[in-house]
Amino acid sequence: MPIRLFIIFLLTFTSCDTGSEKNGANPGDLGDVSTDNKGINNAGKDQNFEVLITKSSFDNFEALEKEWNYNYPWGSDHNGSARMTTSTQNHDQISLDNGVLTITATPLMGDAGKSSHPPYLKIKYHAASLHAKQVIQVNRGYPKYELSGEFKAPVDKGTWPAFWITAVNGWPPESDILEFKGDSLNWQNTFITPKDVFTEKTAVPDAPLKWHKYSAVLEMIDDQDIMITYYTDGERTASHKANFTDKPMWVIINLQMEGSSGSPGPSSPVTYQSRNVELIRYRNQ
Repeated sequence: MPIRLFIIFLLTFTSCDTGSEKNGANPGDLGDVSTDNKGINNAGKDQNFEVLITKSSFDNFEALEKEWNYNYPWGSDHNGSARMTTSTQNHDQISLDNGVLTITATPLMGDAGKSSHPPYLKIKYHAASLHAKQVIQVNRGYPKYELSGEFKAPVDKGTWPAFWITAVNGWPPESDILEFKGDSLNWQNTFITPKDVFTEKTAVPDAPLKWHKYSAVLEMIDDQDIMITYYTDGERTASHKANFTDKPMWVIINLQMEGSSGSPGPSSPVTYQSRNVELIRYRNQ
C-alpha cells in the first residue's frame, strides 16, 4: 500500500467509534450513578432507572431536607405514645453524623396530652419521623421499584421502629419492610385490607448492635397487582402479591413507642439509626 493511502487508512480506522463505551451503564451497578442536586439520576437517556432517594441524603441537613420531609405525611401523631417533634428549627430528636441518621425517643415529664390518632394513647415520648418527598407508584410507566436501607433498630419492650411505605390516598395499601415490636422479630407485612394481611417474621437477635440491610422490590404483574419481595441482608424472606398497581405510597422512617410494642416503654432515651437508604425506580422500556 502506498504510504499516503496507508496514513489515510490509519487515521480513518483510529477515529472510528467502536461503541465499546456507549450505553455501558449496568442498572445493577449503582455505585457510579451521577445525580443532580435533587437526588434524581441524571446519568443519561439510555439508562432505564432513576435514583429517587440517594444514599447521601443523610450526609447533612441540607441534603436531608432536599429529599425528605419531617414528621408523618399526616402530622406529628400516630398510633403509639410518641409525638414527632423535629422541624427545620429544632433537631433535638434527629442527629446526623458521617452519613448516619439517628432518631432519639426521649421520655417526657408531665402531661403532653393524647395522640390525635387511634387508639389515642397518652403521649409519653418525643421522637421523630421522616417521609420522602418522592413517592412509590408502580404502574406501566414505572413497573419496578427497589427500596433499601441499613439500620440498627431497638428491640426493647415499648420500642417500635419502622421503615415502611403506606398509601397517599386512604389506607391501605401498606408494606412494612422493617418493623420491630418490642422484641427481636422483624415483621414484614403487606396490608391488602385491614383484615387481609400477609406477614413474615424473621429473627434478628443483634438488630440493635449491628447494621442490617432491609429491602423490598416492587414489580408490576398487571393493571391490578404487583409482587413485593422482601429481603433481609440480601436473603429473600417473602413474596406477597398485592393489588397496589398505580396506587401512590409514601416512604417513611420513624421511631414510634409503645402501642403494638407493649408497655411500659423504656424510662431512658432510645435511639434508632439508619444509613444508605436508597429508592430506585425503573422505566418501562
